[in-house]
Amino acid sequence: MNFDKLTYDDRGLIPVIVQDVLSGEVLMMAWANRESLERTLEIGEMVFFSRSRKEIWHKGATSGNRLLVREIKADCDGDTLLALVEPLGPACHTGARSCFFQDLSGKAPGKSWFLGVLWRTLQKRRESSPEESYTAKLLSRGPSRVAQKIGEEGVETALAVALQDKEAVRYEAADLLYHLLVGLMASEISLSEIWEELESRHNPSDSNTAPSSQP
Repeated sequence: MNFDKLTYDDRGLIPVIVQDVLSGEVLMMAWANRESLERTLEIGEMVFFSRSRKEIWHKGATSGNRLLVREIKADCDGDTLLALVEPLGPACHTGARSCFFQDLSGKAPGKSWFLGVLWRTLQKRRESSPEESYTAKLLSRGPSRVAQKIGEEGVETALAVALQDKEAVRYEAADLLYHLLVGLMASEISLSEIWEELESRHNPSDSNTAPSSQP
């Protein structure tokens, strides 16, 4: 990153919007200066500047809720940064996953990032007691049982599609997606790896001639 191309305010600060690289959720907004940005790139974790304490602030150094950097982008004017991160715990000091949990619009939350949000939730539930969580219970039974459930849900989804039963397709597809996520966990494969695989197959400039095995 060329820090000389960034536009800092009169205090030498620049705003940083932090976004979950997997779910797309905006987690927090904080400030950084050149020193904190250099430290961020050095250790691969978000480091900010605290305006109230007037000091460098390594996010999660005390709580453990660190933000692993995956990518940092500057906007067109170079006066705002977007940090795509892998959060290791809640981003908000209140314990909430995101600082932006107070809805002022009165509208229903968006669904476009729900698969990533569900993945984060399942990651937590895998650590729960099998008596309290179906996800933990399923994982405790081993990969073979998880694979069996994926197969069952896959067949039921395929039958619903063949019968053109939209209600059944919607229901069975949801079950299939859930069990597929659990299958990824049982195989120690992250959802990010699946996105990377899909992206490697995707060629927007040649979408009309892509092989049938590609999206």
